[in-house]
Amino acid sequence: MDKTVSDAISAIRVLSAEGVQKANSGHPGLPLGAAPIAYAVWADNMNHCPKNPSFFNRDRFILSAGHGSMLLYSLLHLFGYGITKEDLMGFRQLRSKTPGHPEYGHTVGVETSTGPLGQGVANAVGFALAESMLAARFNKPGHEIVDHYTYCLCGDGCMMEGIEYEAASLAGTWGLGKLILIYDSNDISIEGNINIAFRDDVAKRHEAQGWQVLRVSDGEDTDAITAAIRLAKDEKNKPTLIVVRTTIGYGSPKAGSAASHGAPLGEDGVEALRKNLGWKAKPFEVPSEVRAHYAAITERLNRSEAEWNKTLKAYKAAFPEEYELFQQFRSGKLPSEEELRSLYSFDKADSTRNTSGAVLNKLAAMMPNLVGGSADLAPSNMTYLKDKGDYSKEDRTGRNLHFGVREHAMAAISNGLYLHGGFVNFCATFFVFSDYMKNAMRMSALMKLPVIYVLTHDSIGVGEDGPTHQPIEQLVGLRSVPGFKVYRPADGRETAAAYISALTGHAPTAIVCSRQKLPLYENSGENALKGGYVLCDSDKEVPDVIIIASGSEVEQAVAARAILKESGIDARVVSMPCMEVFDEQSKAYRESVLPSKVRARVAVEAGSSYSWGKYVGLDGACVTIDTFGSSAPAGQLFEIYGFTAENVAKTATKVFKSVKK
Repeated sequence: MDKTVSDAISAIRVLSAEGVQKANSGHPGLPLGAAPIAYAVWADNMNHCPKNPSFFNRDRFILSAGHGSMLLYSLLHLFGYGITKEDLMGFRQLRSKTPGHPEYGHTVGVETSTGPLGQGVANAVGFALAESMLAARFNKPGHEIVDHYTYCLCGDGCMMEGIEYEAASLAGTWGLGKLILIYDSNDISIEGNINIAFRDDVAKRHEAQGWQVLRVSDGEDTDAITAAIRLAKDEKNKPTLIVVRTTIGYGSPKAGSAASHGAPLGEDGVEALRKNLGWKAKPFEVPSEVRAHYAAITERLNRSEAEWNKTLKAYKAAFPEEYELFQQFRSGKLPSEEELRSLYSFDKADSTRNTSGAVLNKLAAMMPNLVGGSADLAPSNMTYLKDKGDYSKEDRTGRNLHFGVREHAMAAISNGLYLHGGFVNFCATFFVFSDYMKNAMRMSALMKLPVIYVLTHDSIGVGEDGPTHQPIEQLVGLRSVPGFKVYRPADGRETAAAYISALTGHAPTAIVCSRQKLPLYENSGENALKGGYVLCDSDKEVPDVIIIASGSEVEQAVAARAILKESGIDARVVSMPCMEVFDEQSKAYRESVLPSKVRARVAVEAGSSYSWGKYVGLDGACVTIDTFGSSAPAGQLFEIYGFTAENVAKTATKVFKSVKK
């Protein structure tokens, strides 16, 4: 290896180890072992533009093994992305640009937040999926304006995670030829050699899943790594896995051991590393000749955007209408206010899964950049986009994505698809199976990605399928995620509002829908954009009791109001489709809907009671369910578990009388 290249790789290693050591916290093992891989990708193969990290036609790099974040920060520093020496010295410190794991939107050059192992691989599948769809939609012979690769670096831990199996299976099925997954194979995890828990033949598995598999036996051989990457690019119809044998903690006294995985090397260890690498620069300093080497590479890389702009200019001249549409895709242009208002046009009772399907198809006609799919449940979720085609290896123009029974990968792929840019996207499954998706949904919220999650069959209303398929605690679980919106609409108009909120907001949104038919309410619709509103008001200036409900139980609340009126108790019914949005409203508005002087309150929802205490207070009551359901027809279950107008009215009467005393 050329000494200049060797020193350039040593810079990555030493800076990474010094950052971890100064923080007295972190993971030096991966950066030390994988530095040659990273150098080969970033310096010799990846098309990127440090002066404009958001350059659209750049190759994407994802560090799935996010615990090795100092590797990425060292690269960003050396390649001129604006990460300074002081940033490296502030690794893992408060308000630093270099947090413990890469954070999208926080550190320039970070394509996605990673750390939960395996999810970065699924994100990468989403990136590659987006590239393939845009290329199929817009590229013309001689005018390839979308032409880039997705690189993902993962480790043994990623390969153990089930989500990697799911995502790899889909990538192979879809034939994502521009996805290059590099496996830092060092046989070490936190507990020691991986053979105590993991003896899979990863290469054979990926071959069986439709991947090209290449091997590099010496992780220090950058020429061999580059040769493998070029072979990967030659394969157009399969994703490529490059298995690179590395030594964790390379160059340090802890090389090859689990001790280098997740703890600093120690001052003596760092000094030994420097000596072994022949590194004489001061801490966090880079020799001038190494700086000059990286500067020359960066200068070359920075020309990539200008070259692409020439291609784009020629495309605009040849295909002006397609160019304008491409720009709309890139900007995420939404329908007009008038078009969005047209979504409220429902005139009959229906299940909210059906009204959700109607809204989705209306939106698909308005938004050519709307894509999505289900985990093998589109006919039940009502999420199929009619006449929009099915995405596949053979037809990349289809807008319906078939994820198969792979909920976790589906959600993480959806995150990557959105992060790539160019699409508004949704994914769907039964609500109870959102448990399989939870961590990826959490990552949506952490990154503020407005991915839409359509979750149907929302309660014991699932009926005969029984408690394995009847959600109880899932509403509480999703409502507890910071920055995540959960809409549970009561009718078609509230469903439309949920979609409008999802499209116009900056957060992921779950739209939780019923299987059973629900009434259409006169006052529903745009009011639901405030999260909660007065659906049926009392006849008095101050109601005797307030009944608050969501989704299908709004029907029982409205019927209970009529029963209460016959007994002389005046009730207000508040529909609460989205607690998170309601809580964001002004104090005055919230007071107008739930006046504090009215202490007699009842919450009604076919789910856990845990969400409702802040609204009903100490004097109120909940008609909810804190046990698992049963296998029986939905109507019987609603009666058995107390979700009837009579029981709601009885509970409201009891609360009213108790408060009145």
